[in-house]
Formats: sequence, structure tokens, C-alpha cells
Amino acid sequence: MEELRPVIADRLVLSLINRRQVRASAFRKTESGGVVMDDAARKEVLVAYQTRKQEEIQHPFLGEKVAFGLVPHLQTMLLARFIRGDLDGYPSFLWK
Repeated sequence: MEELRPVIADRLVLSLINRRQVRASAFRKTESGGVVMDDAARKEVLVAYQTRKQEEIQHPFLGEKVAFGLVPHLQTMLLARFIRGDLDGYPSFLWK
């Protein structure tokens, strides 16, 4: 999963911040020191995430167009093939 964090989570969060769709005012600090996101910001993040998952990309190893939301599943299947010995190496997901 760590190979997908920059592409899925970090890129999404930075885009939302840069486009000012999520602002610092959408967060509050609790008495215990935790940070909580308000409902409007949570909805903004979830809608953006669902939209991102529907975008089509060309998988760098498979060479096929796939929905971005399927990439974690495809990488899992490639890892399983490597573990079974069907592939010589694990083709990590490198997205530009």
C-alpha cells in the first residue's frame, strides 16, 4: 500500500488544499489533542476521492486502460503472481 500512498492520498490532499477546497478552518483540535475534520470538509474529500477513483489511466506494467480505483486490486494481483513464481519480479506502480 505504501507505493500507492503518494499517488492516491498525498496527491488528492495536496490538490484539495491547493484548490482551497479544504481549508485549515475545517479542522478543530479536541481537548485530548486530536484533530477533527468538519462534515463539509469530509464530504469534499470523499467526493474528490470517489471522482479520482473513476478516472481512467494506462497501467504502466499492464499497458491497459483501467479505472484508477482498480489499481490497488491490480497491484495486489501482481504481487500474488510474484509470490507464486509466475513473475520474475514485482512490478511496482510508478506513476508520473
